[in-house]
Amino acid sequence: MDSLNELCGQLRDQAATLGSVDAWPGEQLGAMGGAGVLGWLIPQEFGGSDISAAELVSGYEQLAAACLTSTFVLTQRNAAIQRIVKSGNEELKKELLPELVDHSQFVTVGISHLTTSRQHWKQPTVAVEMLDGGFLLNGEIPWVTGGDRADVIVTGGTLANGRQVLLAVEKCCEGLEMREPVSMLALNASRTGSIGLNHVFVPWTHLLHGPAENVMQQGGGGAGTLTTSALAIGHAANAVSLLRAETERRPELNEILEPLASDVAEVSTHLHEAVTSDENPLPGHLTAESLRHRSNSLALRASQAALAASKGAGFVTGHPAGRLVAEAMFFLVWSCPQPVVMANLREFASVCSTGEESWDPGC
Repeated sequence: MDSLNELCGQLRDQAATLGSVDAWPGEQLGAMGGAGVLGWLIPQEFGGSDISAAELVSGYEQLAAACLTSTFVLTQRNAAIQRIVKSGNEELKKELLPELVDHSQFVTVGISHLTTSRQHWKQPTVAVEMLDGGFLLNGEIPWVTGGDRADVIVTGGTLANGRQVLLAVEKCCEGLEMREPVSMLALNASRTGSIGLNHVFVPWTHLLHGPAENVMQQGGGGAGTLTTSALAIGHAANAVSLLRAETERRPELNEILEPLASDVAEVSTHLHEAVTSDENPLPGHLTAESLRHRSNSLALRASQAALAASKGAGFVTGHPAGRLVAEAMFFLVWSCPQPVVMANLREFASVCSTGEESWDPGC
């Protein structure tokens, strides 16, 4: 716990340096390795600690409250590790996982085209042909975080018969086209962008899952999971901390601070209940989607409250309130299932699903 608290302090101090596509949280990832964070999802037999889901969510909340960019990069790395760990390819696990406990190797994912991105396209974003000895990939991976810094990219595509595969693609594969990271509203140091695949051959030895229909349903994880909510709640907690600092100078802001802080604590509690519920029904009408909606809402409202409380200073480039507002927008587009998007849009329009006018952010 002390090492995590110390790590969070370091991440918080360096968060403002990660605003450019020319930056990369390599130092932060190295510090995470030193604090044992990079081994969280790696089984002990490969040198990791394999922590519980509840511990993972708690850790993500704390890290996101310190630095959202570094923590987002960590989640993409961990999403790749989850797919490797859940694979039946034991030889590949022995090869890859021990190298990922520290920051000597970096792995990431490019799977949005199999979950939420470009699902309406008639042709697969990544077409896969099965050959003797492996697979041939053509197309484009639309969203990859740290692709140009990765040693391995976990990605997949679709065969002509509709079945899909998930593969561990090494950076040395011929035909990988690392494109420039896109300039985004926030989190630019995540170096997120697309990767072209031009007749990229991946051997059978690097097959993680499939061929199967809906390959993303194998190995856990996926869009709309509780990880994204944990990061949103951590981000909201960071905004509440900034608002609390303003309240110390201006006590009249307490009427704004207290309900926001209470909401953050309540949703965090519900999130942990969801993680530990196993097969038991969640309290009330809680679902992964409703938790994501409420977490998104809190990240947006708390950051805007922090900006308003900071007055004109918060609107100046470099002020943490402005950065938090921009970062909060990310949760509206990151791995956000359509029902969650619609719930947030109804909130913006102050209309519940019944069509009745409402100012209740929980509607």
